[in-house]
Amino acid sequence: MDINNHINNVQFARIFEESRVRSFATWLPERPKDFSVLVARQEIVFTAVLEYSHDPVTVRSCVSRIGTTSFTLSLTLVDPAGTTCGVAETTMVSVDPATGRPTPVPDAVRSILESQLVVGAGLPVRS
Repeated sequence: MDINNHINNVQFARIFEESRVRSFATWLPERPKDFSVLVARQEIVFTAVLEYSHDPVTVRSCVSRIGTTSFTLSLTLVDPAGTTCGVAETTMVSVDPATGRPTPVPDAVRSILESQLVVGAGLPVRS
C-alpha cells in the first residue's frame, strides 16, 4: 500500500506480470522449447483507485495484436466490487533462446495466440 492506503502503482505491474505468467501457463501448458519471449514495452492506464481488500482482484487477459516477431497482450484489472482499476498493454517479443535476437512467433504458438485474439481490446481511448 502507499501513503494513502491504496494499492501502489508498482503492485499493478506485479499483478499484471502474474496474470501474464498464468495466462501463458494456461494457454501453453507444453511451451515449445524454441519459444521464448521478452517484455518489450508495457503501458498501464490507472482508471480507479484499488483499495486494499482480502478479496481477490480479477485480471482479464487476451491478445490484442499479433505481428511477425511480437504480439500485444491486453490486461484489465478489476477489483472485487467489479470496478476496472487499471488496463495494461504489454508488447512481447519472440526471441531465439540461444541468441536473444527477435525471431518469428512459431506457428504452433501463433495458432494459440490467435485463439485468444480479441479485436478492439486495448487501452482506453484518451481524449
